[in-house]
Formats: sequence, structure tokens, C-alpha cells
Amino acid sequence: MISHGKDVKVFSGNSNPKLAAEICKLMGTKLGESEVKSFADGEVSVSLYETVRGSDVFVVQSTCKPVNDNLMELLIMIDALKRASAGRITAVIPYFGYARQDRKAKARDPISAKLVANMITAAGADRVLTMDLHAAQIQGFFDIPVDNLLGNPVFVDYYAKKFGDKCEDMVVVSPDVGSVARARAFAQKLHMNLAIVDKRRQKANQCEVMNVIGDVSGKDCILFDDMVDTAGSLCNAAKAIVEVGGANHVYACASHGVLSGPAIERINNSVITEVAFLDSIPAVDPALSSKIKYLTVAPMFAEAIERIYQEVSISKLFR
Repeated sequence: MISHGKDVKVFSGNSNPKLAAEICKLMGTKLGESEVKSFADGEVSVSLYETVRGSDVFVVQSTCKPVNDNLMELLIMIDALKRASAGRITAVIPYFGYARQDRKAKARDPISAKLVANMITAAGADRVLTMDLHAAQIQGFFDIPVDNLLGNPVFVDYYAKKFGDKCEDMVVVSPDVGSVARARAFAQKLHMNLAIVDKRRQKANQCEVMNVIGDVSGKDCILFDDMVDTAGSLCNAAKAIVEVGGANHVYACASHGVLSGPAIERINNSVITEVAFLDSIPAVDPALSSKIKYLTVAPMFAEAIERIYQEVSISKLFR
């Protein structure tokens, strides 16, 4: 007998209802009946229209833009479920905002990722299910269990089908030194070689010089990162791969397409042939860019939710 909940229920905030609906469809259940809206002054209002007493509840809510609104929705939904006597509450956060503020980069900086972790725990969440945290150590910021799913199996499957045997002649490129471990794991699964874009500023007020570590000459390359925000680093890295390294075609993929400010315009004007994102953040309008493609993570989250409910290992999802 499952001790933590008599049944499983999935609710969604307003950040990514399409993904939540797809997860429910794959699980063979319906999305929980609730309403999340705002009062006239902007305060979040949550109404639950079905009983959750004793249930194992999963709240699907990415903390993407508007970040603070979506975060407050998540916290208030968790509080409402806690006060309605839910058996266990899991915060399903496909994209975890504030993850880049994971340390003090300079004097008197906050560590906002730790603050957000404390808030989610204080609201009443019993565990967290997320994907590709910007910094893996954020798992340790929580005092509750955290399952950090990896998006690279989705990309591995996509590129293996797209390129087939050609994969072994391609190169995975890390856009900066900080993403090397992530890119190496991806390259190993596709049996590709690895290269790194090293950017450095030789003198103050001088442009960054891009060096490509590794052989990409005449090769098709895949730039691999965890998120794309303004797309500056990604597009500059792609330019360096072609102009400095002599690469043939450049593809790119990242788990989270934040796409702030000039990101879409930069991608459209870049040398990149195609950028693949996961739908952890809602897709942009396809009319804005023909280069952007989305891959769904609904099957992975649906299976993870079912395994968490059944109290069985989710390690299979990491392979």
C-alpha cells in the first residue's frame, strides 16, 4: 500500500499549462480542477475545486518569466494544498528560476537560489522534481528530497535519429569552460568528439578573443548548453566555431529557452542552422523564428511522477 497518498493528482499554475496537460494525458489522468488568477491589485488568488485530502499531489509550475508572479503562484498553490490536507506535495519545476544566483560572485551579493529553496520548503512542499538545474549543487540548498532530471537523453535520442551514423563524424562544442562536464557527458552518449570555445578579454575595454580548443575544421558541430537567455554567448560561440575553427554547419541545443530581450533576433541572424529547446519553458511563436525547434519533456516527467508515486527508483530516467 502507498502510505503517502491514496491517489495521485496533478495541478498546474499558469506558467506552462500545456506541458501539465500533456503530462496528465500520458499518465491517463485529468488535470486537477483549480483556478489561479490575480486580484485587481496583482495579488495571486488560488482556488481548488476538488478534494485533495490524503492525495499525493504534484504541482507543475516553471518559474520562468514573469518569474516572480510564477514563483508566488507556486508558493500559494503549495500552501493551499497543505491547508487542504494533501497527503504529500511535490513541486514539479521543469525550469527553476533564480538558479544562476547560486553563490556570492562579488561582495554583498545575495544567494537567491538558496532563498527560493527555503521559501518552497517553508510553503509546505515535501519534495521537488526539476530538470537541468543551472548548478547541480542547488539540490543541496533544499532540506527536502530533490530529483534533478537530465534533459540530455531527449537530445541524444533526437540527434541519433536525425543524423544516424553521421554522428561519429560530428563534434559537440561547449560554449564556455563552465559547461564542459555537461557537454562531455552528452558527447560520450553520441560517440562524438568534444571541443570547447574559450573566450577571454586580453585587456580592459578590448573585445573578447574567441579560441576554439579542439578540431572542428570541416565538421558539423552541436553547441550544447543548459539554457539560452539573451543568446549572446551562444551566437558568439557559433560564430567562433565557423570563423576561427572552420566548422561546416552549427546546430545548437539547450534545455531551457529563456529567450530574453534580443535573443530571437540574434538566433535568426546567427550562423546557427537549428536550435533545439525542451518545452520546460513554453514555446515561442513559431512565426518568430524558423530556426527554433521544441522537444517535449512530458513523457519523462510523466514517468518520473508515476515512479515517485509508486515509490520506485527513477534512476532509469538518467540513462
